[in-house]
Amino acid sequence: AAPAAKKEEPKEESKPEEPKKEEAPKKEEPKKEEAPKKQEPKKEESKPAAEKAYGNRNETRVKMNRMRLRIAERLKQSQDTAASLTTFNEIDMTNLMNLRSEYKDAIVKKHGVKFGFMSAFAKAASEALTEIPAVNASIDGNEIVYHDFVDMSIAVATPKGLVTPVLRNVEDMGLIDIEKNIAELGKKARDNKITIEDMAGGTFTISNGGVFGSLMGTPIINLPQTAILGMHAIKERPIAVNGKVEIRPMMYVALTYDHRLVDGREAVTFLVRIKELIEDPRRFLLGV
Repeated sequence: AAPAAKKEEPKEESKPEEPKKEEAPKKEEPKKEEAPKKQEPKKEESKPAAEKAYGNRNETRVKMNRMRLRIAERLKQSQDTAASLTTFNEIDMTNLMNLRSEYKDAIVKKHGVKFGFMSAFAKAASEALTEIPAVNASIDGNEIVYHDFVDMSIAVATPKGLVTPVLRNVEDMGLIDIEKNIAELGKKARDNKITIEDMAGGTFTISNGGVFGSLMGTPIINLPQTAILGMHAIKERPIAVNGKVEIRPMMYVALTYDHRLVDGREAVTFLVRIKELIEDPRRFLLGV
């Protein structure tokens, strides 16, 4: 008889592998910040001793005199009070210089005084101030004071400081009268004989830094005045004349004015009027 067949045991079905559980990312513990290491101060390298300076190294302290203290006080008051603004222009000095050269000897011979440029600018300014009264006015509290006269303060440098003696009623003076008064007050100031009365009042100021070589500057208003004209050095410069380049003696002029009272239009018009009169001195005689 055939041997009985062996029963095959059923094979165990392979179970699908269970998905591996993803391990949660480990939380990184915050690193403890290390306390900054104290830096030891660097030892300064010893520097070589300063070389010995040549010459005198002494200092001298001197108390400010009363005039200098007063000047400082008034200038600072002006800067703190006025709404200061400066406008500039340039003037061709050719015709005025030719006039001066032609008549200076005759003026000295007849009147005993030198004909300078300050008198011409003072006369031109008086004409312009009459035409534009706001520049000749002043502020008093809440009121504007318009002056029907021109009392012109002329800045004069003295060994003790700057003084501003006043020419009264310049609008009624001629060029020679202005020149005589300027010479007289200038000598009085330099001889230290100027008085408070000589400097009292004034409706407008002219300063001439050009005698010291100043090319351009912004003068400070002499309160309670509203404006100050700054003259400067005459320098030859190339300019266009009728489409051609010519070398002419030119001067920059500056008008510092109080914008609380004077508008830009009035300030510029005033300075242009002075330019017209100086560039053509015949206007003084013709009144145009």
